Amino acid sequence: MNFFNRKTTWTNTELIPLKLCIASAYLLIGSYFSSFVRNYHLAFFILFGITVIVSVSMWISKMRNENPKSRK
Repeated sequence: MNFFNRKTTWTNTELIPLKLCIASAYLLIGSYFSSFVRNYHLAFFILFGITVIVSVSMWISKMRNENPKSRK
């Protein structure tokens, strides 16, 4: 069974519950380990910033590759 090799396409509305699940798990972990999170707040903020930039750039490049007509 090649579960990890299968390709699927998800719409943004289908990903909303998954994103909410992940976000709520992060909030629960952050509230449980509040002193740990407080000590490394700057490092987590930098990591968040880097991953946001990478994710958005990957998303934009994927959208451009899938929709070549929308380029100006």
